[in-house]
Amino acid sequence: MIGYVTIGVSDMEKAKTFYTELLGGMGAKLLLDMGRIAFIGESMKGPMLAVCTPFDGAPNHPGNGNMLAFWPGSKEAVDTYYQKAIDLGARCDGEPGQRIPDKFYGAYVKDMDGNKLAFYHFG
Repeated sequence: MIGYVTIGVSDMEKAKTFYTELLGGMGAKLLLDMGRIAFIGESMKGPMLAVCTPFDGAPNHPGNGNMLAFWPGSKEAVDTYYQKAIDLGARCDGEPGQRIPDKFYGAYVKDMDGNKLAFYHFG
């Protein structure tokens, strides 16, 4: 259903490196780089993350309430991806933990541009 989600960034090279390294363990790679926009995912036929500098040339601004959520497959993987994001330069926006007993486990970070990311596991 989702083709791709786009987030605005201030430094394309940093963003491409951050997201390809962060999501590489889930099979993601740089699929298409068109200069101002780059697509990252497993294949062009699956859901992708696009990073781009804003079309209007104005500074990027993360939206209040916008968030990208990634499902890495287990609670342990949530912890791993959270720590990997921190190691790659993201900042904590909610340490890994059980949010809803027996239902939702999550961790939250903000990338270098302030875009909010979640890693989650149901159960």
